Amino acid sequence: MKSQIVVAITGSSGSIYAKILLEKLATMNEQLENVAVVMSDNAKYIWETEIGNKSFENFPFKFYGKMDFNAPFASGSSSFKTMIVCPCSMGTLARIATGVSNDLVTRAADVMLKERRKLILIPRDTPLSLIHINNMKTITEAGGIICPASPSFYSLPKTFEELAATVVDRVIDLCGLQQQTFRWKE
Repeated sequence: MKSQIVVAITGSSGSIYAKILLEKLATMNEQLENVAVVMSDNAKYIWETEIGNKSFENFPFKFYGKMDFNAPFASGSSSFKTMIVCPCSMGTLARIATGVSNDLVTRAADVMLKERRKLILIPRDTPLSLIHINNMKTITEAGGIICPASPSFYSLPKTFEELAATVVDRVIDLCGLQQQTFRWKE
C-alpha cells in the first residue's frame, strides 16, 4: 500500500533540507500515493533567501495554504499517516508541544499526535534553551520523533547537498520508505 505524507516547511533556516526532502520524495512514486505540502510565509521567504529562487513552486505536489483547515490532513479521518516538519522552527515546535493549533501546520501535527500517527520534526536551531528541550521532551512523550538537522560525516559528503542528504535520508528511513543510501559498514 502506498503512503500519504504531509510535508510542512516552517520559517527556520535550513531550506536546503526541505529542498532535498522534496526532491527525494518526488522520485518515490512507487511508494507514495500522495505528498501534500504546506509552507509558512516565512518559509517561502527563507527559501528564496537561502536557495536563491522559488523552486518550491516547481514540485509536483499539492500545496495547501497555511490557514486551509479544509485540507484532508487537518482531520483524523484522513488517510495521511506521516507528517514531516522540515525545517521545524522552535516557535512551531512550541505550539505543537502545547497543543496550540492556530494554523494548518500545527493542526495537522496535533492530528498526527492524537491519532497516534508518525510525526517527525526536524529542528535546526542551536544552541537549545531548556524551554526548547522541554518542548522536545513533551513531543517525544506524546509520540512524536525529534530528528535534529545534525548531518553525519562518515559517508564523506563533498557538497552542501550531500551533507544535507545525510539528514534527509534519516528522515526518509524514519518514514518507513525504502531508499538507496549510505549504510554504516554495509
